[in-house]
Amino acid sequence: MSLTLNRAMTATDAPPVMEARRWLDGVSFPPERPLINVSQAAPVAPPPEPLREAMADLVRRDPNVHLYGPVLGLPELRAEVAAQWCAAYEGQVTPEQVAITSGCNEAFAAAISVVASHGDEVILPTPWYFNHHMWLTMAGLKTVPLPTGDGLVPDPDRARALVTPRTRAIVLVSPNNPAGVEYPAATLAAFRDLARAHGLALIVDETYRDFDSRTGAPHDLFADPAWDDTLIQLYSFSKAYRLTGHRVGAMVAAPRVLAEVEKFLDTVTICPAQLGQHAALWGMRNLKDWLAGERHEILARRAAMQSGFAALDGWRLLGIGAYFAYAEHPFAERSDALARRLVRDAGVLLLPGTMFVPPDDPAGARQLRIAFANIDGAGIAEFLSRLGAVTGPRRT
Repeated sequence: MSLTLNRAMTATDAPPVMEARRWLDGVSFPPERPLINVSQAAPVAPPPEPLREAMADLVRRDPNVHLYGPVLGLPELRAEVAAQWCAAYEGQVTPEQVAITSGCNEAFAAAISVVASHGDEVILPTPWYFNHHMWLTMAGLKTVPLPTGDGLVPDPDRARALVTPRTRAIVLVSPNNPAGVEYPAATLAAFRDLARAHGLALIVDETYRDFDSRTGAPHDLFADPAWDDTLIQLYSFSKAYRLTGHRVGAMVAAPRVLAEVEKFLDTVTICPAQLGQHAALWGMRNLKDWLAGERHEILARRAAMQSGFAALDGWRLLGIGAYFAYAEHPFAERSDALARRLVRDAGVLLLPGTMFVPPDDPAGARQLRIAFANIDGAGIAEFLSRLGAVTGPRRT
């Protein structure tokens, strides 16, 4: 008799980025036309040299970085996040409202585990971040899609119609993954009011906040004195300081929420990796100007992508911002088939929209996600040139 597996796990989609990488098997790319990989939104360079030197010094001289630490994170890092959030959002956040996690995905898993039980419902705007949907499926929760339409900004009134007695949370990502869009402050406030009126958690993932094109606070949620009765904010240090391999994220929420989160974290990882936490703290204290330069470069790449798309015949840019562009292709074939063909015909690896929506949503078949942050201006020009050269039957 074969081993019986967890039905919720087997019902969960395969990791999309890993699936896409398998499309490269058996395909060769000549030196004069190397692969352009825009499938994953992760820095491909190591942390800047001063941060690496600081990390190496910590490894040598501080024995604590090799030991267990507090489950909810390094106290100094929690305090630094609270102080910088107070300044950035013009609100009030205390260290007791901050937890450090082993990456932002763990923060999401912990938050959902605290606010929802098996069989409950969580509202996700589509196109959604696939790891959010994957975790909900693994946990035996029902994902309730909230279509966003052409503007790719979710509508609170449309969400209101989806709330049922089993709804436990609404999840938003801004700047958005996969679509790049930056949600207006008024939209976030309206979702806060909706969640509060129904006793729901509003989970806002701001992994890409450091690359928002707007100046000043992107929203005023933390200016609300009672923000922590509803809001759970998630963050990642991976993109800001190139710490992807060190897995450091954060959650900002009510102390009573974090008391329950502590149980989850203690069971899963015991504590976040000490070296990564110290690196994040050093980065927050010392790399402000460097991070501003990184943001400037990402915004320049965004502008190059946006202007270049205007010249592509039949292609339509639906959303752009931070690390991502989300586009509609002009071809008759489905985006999942097209994405595979682009590997062979164009030397391009990207993800189809079918990975970001339910199987019965026809929009995904027309859409593609482009993680452009890792290609420079010349790379973007070459990428757009290759897209423009792709041929095939078009939609009528």
